[in-house]
Amino acid sequence: MTVDFDQYINREQTSCVKFDGRQQYFGTSDVLPLWVADMDFAVPECVTHALQTRINHPVFGYTLYPESLYQAVVDWFVRRHKWKIEREWIVFAPGVVPSLFAAVQAFTKEGEGVIVQSPVYFPFFSAVTTNHRTLFNNPLREVNGRYEIDFEHLEDCAKQGASLLLLCTPHNPVGRVWREDELLRLLDISRRYNLTILSDDIHCDLVYSGVTHTMLGRLSQPGDKIVTTVAPNKSFNIPGLGLSALIIPNLAERNAMKQVFERLHVGNYNPLSMVAFEAAYRDGDEWLDALMIYLEQTRDIAADFIARELPQIKLIKPEATYLLWLDCRALGLNDSALRDFFVKGCKLGMNPGSVFGEGGSGFMRMNIGCRRSVIMEALVSIRENIIHQS
Repeated sequence: MTVDFDQYINREQTSCVKFDGRQQYFGTSDVLPLWVADMDFAVPECVTHALQTRINHPVFGYTLYPESLYQAVVDWFVRRHKWKIEREWIVFAPGVVPSLFAAVQAFTKEGEGVIVQSPVYFPFFSAVTTNHRTLFNNPLREVNGRYEIDFEHLEDCAKQGASLLLLCTPHNPVGRVWREDELLRLLDISRRYNLTILSDDIHCDLVYSGVTHTMLGRLSQPGDKIVTTVAPNKSFNIPGLGLSALIIPNLAERNAMKQVFERLHVGNYNPLSMVAFEAAYRDGDEWLDALMIYLEQTRDIAADFIARELPQIKLIKPEATYLLWLDCRALGLNDSALRDFFVKGCKLGMNPGSVFGEGGSGFMRMNIGCRRSVIMEALVSIRENIIHQS
């Protein structure tokens, strides 16, 4: 499939967070928006066609989840991830972030411990703290430019009474794809300490060549308390439609999650979300393959430019996601000055690493899910402003 990912699409004045939220987030609209994690690319034609077909029916009443939607999920994970799941394991949810919050409520009580692994996507923290649970931080270790899990510290957290781990896999923002041996070690710890794991695999389809993503749930055994959250939202650029799925083999954990959603009367029965979700998983393979070729080329071109032209910035080269984790500590700026350097000097809107918790200070997260020319413009701007300040 040939897809023109260099096509310019004007997203301004469409009420999109990435463009129309710049003034509120950065204090100015005069920045290239390389922050919030959606892409500037048109969705696959199969998704557009499915939405248009559904819109042609003029009634949008209360809607059931069709069996074809369940089958699309089952088929996708067999086809793309070699994981055979059962239809009854699937629980649809209004999004991955609501599922994080629901898991904290389902598997812990007030005051109990929940483990997160910073630097990590910031709702992982608020899912714990706003629900009045105790936050156990198990910081990732940076070893020779590569992030690793500190298993000894993780085990200490479990020993101290933490009962839930919120796992990000592939990891946002550092871009690690956890190896199978690392995941097996996590499962071993979970069994020995009766630890439930919520595995956020929303980036599981966005993995670069030479790397294999293994679904934690595929390695689990009966009795393991594993909840996996997935969605086509990141893969196919439909996060605004909101629908996600939980894959929960164990009946007890499945019922616990359902009860939280029922208690809050939370659901997502939007007919447009359903048809887009199903179409992406059913017919989106070729588009996704083309996307990953484009993103990988962008990642590699950016990595080469940074290594050659920006010695003050170190790229933690991602194995997955369309997010670059930039180590800017050698610039010698505190987090406030670093933000000003990029916003006021470079006119770039990126996520400051400090919002991702411990280990994020001095870093910036850049979204490369856009036209390659925009990324090159951004990198040139950084180079020119470093030269200007030196």
